Amino acid sequence: MGEAHGAEGSSIYNEKMRAALREAIETIALAAFLVLVLQAIIQNYRVEGPSMDPQLANEDRVLVSRAVYMEIDAARVARFIPGFEAEEGQFWRPFGLPSYGDVIVFRWPRDPSQNFVKRVIGLPGDTVRIEGGTVFVNGVPLDEPYVEHPSGETLSARTVPADSYFVLGDNRARSDDSRHWGPVPRDHVIGKVWVAYWPPASFGTLKAGVR
Repeated sequence: MGEAHGAEGSSIYNEKMRAALREAIETIALAAFLVLVLQAIIQNYRVEGPSMDPQLANEDRVLVSRAVYMEIDAARVARFIPGFEAEEGQFWRPFGLPSYGDVIVFRWPRDPSQNFVKRVIGLPGDTVRIEGGTVFVNGVPLDEPYVEHPSGETLSARTVPADSYFVLGDNRARSDDSRHWGPVPRDHVIGKVWVAYWPPASFGTLKAGVR
């Protein structure tokens, strides 16, 4: 009887160990999956340079939402949903496209290996000009409370091409932006700056543009 009791106890112990091991593996797998998902939709970046002062300073760390401008190929989805139809080249953009005042991270058109952070000023089809440091979009002067270092310059009217954005740094006196190298193609846009998280004194969301 003693040996039978001991064997039963060992079997129960082994079963509990196997259950605990399965649970640990499932937990690790779920954590790894969540990390991959988060990396796909949110990414951290380090700001380099003073072009976005005072909201973003050199060496500040920010979180960028990669999903906010997500595009879904409707035609590809339609192939897997019976009765649903979509034309080739049709895309869904559930969260919209870059808009006025958005602070975005993008690949620099002159060297896509470099990432820049700037603010969206003009959308496709807009006419942008600058007079004495005041930015006009389609003839309307912008109210820009985020600009504390204006340049006082004048720039002749530019029309933003289709699928492109005119971007400027908040620190107009020390920013290399669309004034110098033109608009940013939409396929170069990585995502929208969601929040500054480091250093702690910089923590918070960014001041939006006002139209």
